[in-house]
Amino acid sequence: MNFIKSLALPVVLTLGTFACSSEPDELYFPLPSHELEVVRSQSQSFMVDTLFSGLNRPYSMAFLPDSTVLITEREGKLLRVRKGELQDEPVKGVIDAELRDIILHPQYEENGWIYMTYYLEQTEEDGAYTVLSRGRLEGDTWIDNEVLFSAGPFSNGANWYSSRILFDKEGYIYMTVGQRHKWPREVGRAQRESWGYAQDLSLYQGSTVRLLDDGRIPPDNPFVDRTDALPEIYSYGHRQNQGLVLHPETGEIWATEHGEMGGDELNILRYGGNYGWPIATHSLNYDGTYITRDTLLEGTEPPVHHWTPAIAPSGLEFVYSDRYPGWEGDLLVASMIQGMVNRCVIQNGRIVRDEKLIQGVGRVRTIKLAPDGFLYVLTEDTGLILRLLPA
Repeated sequence: MNFIKSLALPVVLTLGTFACSSEPDELYFPLPSHELEVVRSQSQSFMVDTLFSGLNRPYSMAFLPDSTVLITEREGKLLRVRKGELQDEPVKGVIDAELRDIILHPQYEENGWIYMTYYLEQTEEDGAYTVLSRGRLEGDTWIDNEVLFSAGPFSNGANWYSSRILFDKEGYIYMTVGQRHKWPREVGRAQRESWGYAQDLSLYQGSTVRLLDDGRIPPDNPFVDRTDALPEIYSYGHRQNQGLVLHPETGEIWATEHGEMGGDELNILRYGGNYGWPIATHSLNYDGTYITRDTLLEGTEPPVHHWTPAIAPSGLEFVYSDRYPGWEGDLLVASMIQGMVNRCVIQNGRIVRDEKLIQGVGRVRTIKLAPDGFLYVLTEDTGLILRLLPA
């Protein structure tokens, strides 16, 4: 791995190194007892602490208040880490294959609900679906499992469909629904439906849906009164939304989105917003030809930021933690194709530059700021969980 720079300096860690508001018994993983190396970034020196390796295509993680970490694997295992120790057996119960995101209900300590998404593969009788479910954890067993919402049917395999979920400050739950192809204008309706078209409000492909916490449709959703639109849709015109995060101060929902050749986007989701795919984009076709020459059209939302060449952005996290004073208020974005963590430097509400923090660790899928104040990074292909320790 080449994320340790040549100017890295050895440092011996002690508990005092991380004096903060969290007490030691609140940490999800013990502090390292060995020497690590310091990486100098522009504003915050840090160390990369490898906690686990060898996981099988992990996708997301959730931090429970009892020092437990739940980790979803795309092969259908829900792993449990307790006080820093990976449990020998995955969680038992009704756990579906092709797991994606996992989050806790905002009132988890009162109701115990945990939400997950997964991809249900196509059968001979029916198409494939992206599914939102919830359940509770009782000891080492998943109980009270219930399906809340299914988006589809799709005709493509699971590799093409990501999904993210989050709760906003009002308690609505949001879920992203990807789509594989743009729509060539010369094809007919039947072909368009099988491919998916992010401008078609009668299809879930390329949308973000908004639901109540029990899966019901909110009566104030933007298209709930339109006969030509699906009432669950909150925003549309997305290609592949791969990350969602709630801004802790403004309450805005920020999302990462894949283009094709370049044109990856960072967006703020607006009520009923159209994000342009494929009629307005900074992206090109994979063969280098134009998808469209329009980067913005009337009625579409411009990205807050975009990347060319592509970084294949995935999970993202705002840094609001007194452990990282140099990054306070900035945004960290997982990059899969470049195998890095990208820092978006924010000044006066605008992104002014990017900085590569770590590179060469594998396809970075998820970044989470845990209740213990530390940043955790999860890689998909190399199966790592990393912790960024301030130096």
